[in-house]
Amino acid sequence: MIDKLAWIAIHERKLLVTRSHGKTLFYLPGGKREPGESDIQALTREIHEELSVQLQPSSAHLLTRLSAQADGKPEGTLVQLTCYQALFCGELRPANEIAELAWIDAADRPRCSLAAQLVLDWLLQQRLID
Repeated sequence: MIDKLAWIAIHERKLLVTRSHGKTLFYLPGGKREPGESDIQALTREIHEELSVQLQPSSAHLLTRLSAQADGKPEGTLVQLTCYQALFCGELRPANEIAELAWIDAADRPRCSLAAQLVLDWLLQQRLID
């Protein structure tokens, strides 16, 4: 099981996703905890490293936890996403391993990793995106 924190940012009923250099599929921004970090500390660090913005920790709240087959890993290797929403300060810009960011809706589902597709489906069920 790969344990990952994910940031759910929605604007005009579209979900923010990122694509890493050398990859074709889009993923949710976020990453793994370092030793001693809380979920919010790790997510704040990862989002700053990937997208050059600062999350506002006091606004962060847990949305859902979902699991899916991890892309590029042996069959049966799952990624568990612990998904948070939070406000941010700054201008979103790809940084470090991130090549591109995009705002997507359900029509873009085929462009996403299996885990991101699962999150898209959940957000559709919650009527948070189109």
